[in-house]
Amino acid sequence: MKALDVPTALVASNAEAALAAEALLRKRYEFVPLRKAERIVALGGDGFMLQTLHAMLARGRVCPVFGMNRGTVGFLMNEWRIEALDARLRGARAFAVAPLQMTAVRVDGKVVRHNAINEVSMLRETRQTAWIEVSVNGRVVLPELICDGVLVATPAGSTAYNLSARGPILPLNSKLMALTPISPFRPRRWHGALIADDVKIVLRVLDPVKRPVSVVADQREVRDVATVEVSMDRERALTLLFDPEHALDERIAMEQFAV
Repeated sequence: MKALDVPTALVASNAEAALAAEALLRKRYEFVPLRKAERIVALGGDGFMLQTLHAMLARGRVCPVFGMNRGTVGFLMNEWRIEALDARLRGARAFAVAPLQMTAVRVDGKVVRHNAINEVSMLRETRQTAWIEVSVNGRVVLPELICDGVLVATPAGSTAYNLSARGPILPLNSKLMALTPISPFRPRRWHGALIADDVKIVLRVLDPVKRPVSVVADQREVRDVATVEVSMDRERALTLLFDPEHALDERIAMEQFAV
């Protein structure tokens, strides 16, 4: 087996293609346990990449991650190849991705905090539309947003749910967050806003009992919320590694011209 220049852990999703790729790599390269790793190779799709990044945040020990696509879309992943992994890792470009910090206060007063790498989204729980007040840095900018929901997306996550909701694609180095409504009814002409990533966004549910709302930070849901605060958590920035010809900033930029 070939040694890698930096102690590297290998993780894979439960998908058949990812497990098969893991077996092939373990036969060819030397990997270390996660607790000893200074770098991670992740095999799977975008969902597994988010899972891997969240697991690092939970452990409090963050190291660069090089993903290879053994899933479906693989926007956050590199192309799967078994050859020359050591050379690819040495030549990979590093991109810092700051997560969002979400603090939700439920109707019962319980406070829940989660990070989100892609987006924080508020969604109505019933057939009733959500009524949400939007504040930015303590100033009410929308007294009443009537909608199916609203989301705050990072540049890295702006091509995911945010784009599906007709939100803008944000360049990776833009220092912006996208505030995007989901099926807005009132105000009719409001289609969202670009917000500097050094401010705090507060989303307050105006009638949380009659019109219950949940919030989702990537894959973590909190139901029956009253208020949600969202800000960028730069102190917990993550690092993704990409082949130079497959760099994340260029992929996000080119999504603006996809048809």
